Amino acid sequence: MTERTLTGKTAVVAAGAKNLGGLISRQLADLGANVVVHYHSAGSEAAARETLAAIQQAGAAGLVVDGDLSKPADVEQLFSQAKTAFGGIDIAVNTAGMVLRKPIVEISEAEYDAMFDVNAKAAFFFIKEAAKQLNDGGRIVTIVTSLLAAFTDGYSTYAGAKAPVEHFTRAAAKELAGRKISVNNIAPGPMDTPFFYGQETPERVAFHKSQAMGDDLTKIEQIAPIVTFLATDGGWITGQTLFANGGYTTR
Repeated sequence: MTERTLTGKTAVVAAGAKNLGGLISRQLADLGANVVVHYHSAGSEAAARETLAAIQQAGAAGLVVDGDLSKPADVEQLFSQAKTAFGGIDIAVNTAGMVLRKPIVEISEAEYDAMFDVNAKAAFFFIKEAAKQLNDGGRIVTIVTSLLAAFTDGYSTYAGAKAPVEHFTRAAAKELAGRKISVNNIAPGPMDTPFFYGQETPERVAFHKSQAMGDDLTKIEQIAPIVTFLATDGGWITGQTLFANGGYTTR
């Protein structure tokens, strides 16, 4: 039986309905935390409700909240609803992201803006609001990408928009140190999810697999436990980007 080390704690999981976010939501609930599951598009609502049911089945309490995190008012509303429902917030995890693989000469202004809205702006205001709303001793985690340490083509706006999050994280970690709030990033390798496959050819998928241990992609089951570690025993780690990619790349 899982030791319920987060009983009495509350977590907010951005994009927490499915894939990696859904697994993180479930694992935090397994540890006893109340979990606020955020989703954005109408197509994710059913998955959010399923995740909520799993949270409740685990014996934890939950809440589903929708919103566009590229709008600071929606970020504020997400944390406000969490605090109203549970009285305080201890863990904030942002798994939201948008990926685009396209040559730099073909990227439109609208595509550039969309990538930075989701990957940089939303991350900044999520960290900002978490910094304001979390209880002392809280934990903030953002999912970024191992492409931050790669020299590659096609991902200028994706990796480029994730790169500022490292600087947001470092600043927040210093500013929140007095309250013992840790702030970190996790940088997975290419993940075995629909998020990845829509951007790549079968040949490139095979290449990405060849760069990691076991000739494989990163699995969500390999990333979610790192989030729960940071939320529990890993509190002395702060201001860091943890590359979890099976050796896909390093720096």
